[in-house]
Amino acid sequence: MTTLGEFLIDLLASYDVDRVFGIPGVHTIELYRGLANSSITHYTPRHEQGAGFMADGYARISGKPGVCFVITGPGLTNIATAMAQAYADSIPMLVISGVNKTQHLGHGNGNLHELPNQSAFAEQVSSFSYSVTHPDDLPKAMARAFAVFSSSRPRPVHIEIPIDLMSASADHLTLPASHPTPSLPCPDEATIKQVAAHCSKATSPLLIIGGGVKGDDRSTQQLAERLGCPVIMTVNARGLLPEDHPLAIPASPSLKSVRALIEASDLVIAMGTELGPTDFDMYENQGFAIPGTLVRVDIDPLQLQRNITPDVCMIGDADLTMRKLVNALPEVTPASSVKEGANRARKTKKDAFDELSTPMQHQVQFLDTIKATLPGAIIVGDSTQPVYAGNLYYSPDSPKGWVNSATGFGTLGYALPAAIGAQLAAPQRPVICLTGDGGIQFTLGELGSAMDAGANIIVIVWNNDGYQEIKNFMLDNNITPEGVTPSSPDFPSIAKAYGLYTEHLSSKEDLPKVLKRVQAEKRPALIQIEEALFTPE
Repeated sequence: MTTLGEFLIDLLASYDVDRVFGIPGVHTIELYRGLANSSITHYTPRHEQGAGFMADGYARISGKPGVCFVITGPGLTNIATAMAQAYADSIPMLVISGVNKTQHLGHGNGNLHELPNQSAFAEQVSSFSYSVTHPDDLPKAMARAFAVFSSSRPRPVHIEIPIDLMSASADHLTLPASHPTPSLPCPDEATIKQVAAHCSKATSPLLIIGGGVKGDDRSTQQLAERLGCPVIMTVNARGLLPEDHPLAIPASPSLKSVRALIEASDLVIAMGTELGPTDFDMYENQGFAIPGTLVRVDIDPLQLQRNITPDVCMIGDADLTMRKLVNALPEVTPASSVKEGANRARKTKKDAFDELSTPMQHQVQFLDTIKATLPGAIIVGDSTQPVYAGNLYYSPDSPKGWVNSATGFGTLGYALPAAIGAQLAAPQRPVICLTGDGGIQFTLGELGSAMDAGANIIVIVWNNDGYQEIKNFMLDNNITPEGVTPSSPDFPSIAKAYGLYTEHLSSKEDLPKVLKRVQAEKRPALIQIEEALFTPE
């Protein structure tokens, strides 16, 4: 007999799933029955939150959904934080959990790992939560999940399977011969022409691109050059336009200089961005505005009416819409327009960097040193000071090179497990986990997961003896700091105990050679850096 658990593994493989992150338990062992002999590799974190963050990092870099197996009850509540971060950042994630036996559901008898309504809990951090009540439900649920991932706003999906159904017969089920998915939505030709007419009239256009732009082709660059306009890239879009491109602005709209550019633009096209506060109003001063004509493009029609109401709505996939718009514009752009756009971009970049505090400028230079030393590096960041600085002003040298949890849901503990997932998705690229001494302690045990997975990440611990950013915020608000100096262990010693290679940076001038030495080890490594090394006197 083929069990439903075994069929699930074959079904996942048919959707090109080749990695699963999870911690086995008595409530999920039947999902593992067919795993060992399948084409899917399983990775075991030290905590279900780590599983979710690994899946998130893997999904962001690979473009494929990250898949997790978790037990009912605490397994799902543990992974909920990671699901919420993925939900906020529109990351595809499939969480498959157990749930108590069918006969026990809804009775509240206190069975092991019982939640009153597990599916309702999961719905708060997922596109949808589906409860399998019969083996025939599973293929339908999976088809719905992958339709979300491929043709809608990609967010987590939760599927729960009662433990008695996991071992039920699936002999009558067959794998689909194919997996047809809905077509990507795209604005109609009339709307494309309407926006093209706005473009032809604009004298100071501007393009803002967000994480909804995947950048699988050169459409961003083509559209910018056709319009001759600067391009602002939000945190999740950094690198989509090459850093040396004259129209690229890798700076945050939370900065006054970038806001001045936006306010001086008579046409703003916002592609695949929420226009949300953590990107556009980091300091919560309500100073962000778009007085010119606003065109918004989003795959989610509800998002088009949030934060700022546009003059023109374009419901559709950002990349597909961008290609359509490029084709609707004249092929030749006046040289004067391109020159003017480049001048606007150059001035904004200079003013934005000058606007940063001196410590932040040094932190951006620290990031630039990593980039120059390890070309093509993916920096996966936590909520720590260099990451905040980079979110304000940093450009990776390639797409998908700047990933962090300091926007959106804004969780701590993200960087280490997410870096593992990123490295599994792109083993040919250097992957840097950039985390603080406070944040890494949320998921410190995942150092062992990096060793188990053979993920040759470089963990950089930015040590400032606690939650320095929160301490500064308290001081700025005349609050006596309290609770912001948790003690830290000897991170290099812990890393060595797990088998990692370790270094303790003694001089900022030594950073390039230390990075090269660590990379040459070809195993997971940890570098501890004291913040004082990069603090101007």
